[in-house]
Amino acid sequence: MFTLVYKFSSSLVVKKYILFRRYFFKRIYYLNLRVMDRNRLKVSRYKMIDLRLRKLAQLAVKYSVEVKEGETVIISGDSTAIPFLTELYKAVILAKAHPIVRVHLHNVNDFFYKHATKDQIEKFPQYWMDTVNQAQAYIGVVSGDNTRELNNVDPKKISARSKVIHPISDYIVNTREKIRRVTIANPCSEFIAQEADMSLDEYEKFVYGACLIDWKKYGRRLDVINKVFEKGRSVHLIGENVDLKFSIYGKNCVADKGEENMPGGEVFMAPVRESTNGWIKFEYPAIYNGKEVTDIYIKFENGKVVEAKTSKNETLLKTLINMDENASYIGEFGVGCNFGINKFTKELLFDEKIGGTIHLALGMAYKQNGGGNDSGLHWDIVKDMKKAKIILDGKVIQDNGKWKI
Repeated sequence: MFTLVYKFSSSLVVKKYILFRRYFFKRIYYLNLRVMDRNRLKVSRYKMIDLRLRKLAQLAVKYSVEVKEGETVIISGDSTAIPFLTELYKAVILAKAHPIVRVHLHNVNDFFYKHATKDQIEKFPQYWMDTVNQAQAYIGVVSGDNTRELNNVDPKKISARSKVIHPISDYIVNTREKIRRVTIANPCSEFIAQEADMSLDEYEKFVYGACLIDWKKYGRRLDVINKVFEKGRSVHLIGENVDLKFSIYGKNCVADKGEENMPGGEVFMAPVRESTNGWIKFEYPAIYNGKEVTDIYIKFENGKVVEAKTSKNETLLKTLINMDENASYIGEFGVGCNFGINKFTKELLFDEKIGGTIHLALGMAYKQNGGGNDSGLHWDIVKDMKKAKIILDGKVIQDNGKWKI
């Protein structure tokens, strides 16, 4: 009898122990899951309120376009930039201004150009022109895109559409007394990161490092360079892959200190329309609406393009040059002065600022530079000057990408 009771009680103890053990470890398991979920939530919240993203938005609103109370501010970008657009919206609200957010659909350009009728391509968006006319500030967010999206689209359709909407971009760019504008990079763009051969984390650090600096202090150095060009008359680019001369006499030189582009870091001016003579070959590819044009060679006579060649998309190059009667003239000469940007990314917002480079824009000359060449085209092409010189009025001011001033 004692043996039976002992065995029975022993089995109860064992069963209770097993049940307790199962309960204990089950509780530990679910507690761990809850802790993991909290950590995920914290990470998610951290990404949503990344302080660097907020600082960048505030920099654009407070410094670049200097939003004032009661003003109307357009915030424009595509759907991949929603987190940044949201922070810009909040910054405008905190500035006691009135935001208008315009979000573009992503990856629909290819469909538009392949299926749009002639009437749709030539339709001017008057509603958007009216909206822009009512605004005092414009913040355009660049997120990059599928760079191959328009590879199989007829260049003539792209050119035709560009001519139609040109009055809107011309108003935004050339009437700063009516509307202040800044173009700024989306630091969370996987597309730009991929094209630049960076991880997203590397790209974010790259953008914040280029933008979140003391622009007033940096601007003083740009002012020194700008004053040198303002006093100059003739420019000669000479060296590897270039022998080009033009006049800048009587033209306004502008230092981009992060007020119109973020990041800033260039000095730009407009050559006298018919003064350019010589030739230039660009080592870096040029991008137009996602299409890549490589190894561009251009020869000028009396300001006008007389010869143009490329190893890829030559038809596009020639289509753009012939977009209108002024597209074959240089509208801008810019010098990259931001040595903090030292990598070519295929995103012009960064590439035209690279220290030790210059860029030429075919087509429209900005009115702030003195104008003189109105066109539906304004296409920047970047050249490396690490093995060339910039000579101003017979004096070398930059040699192999290094300033001598």
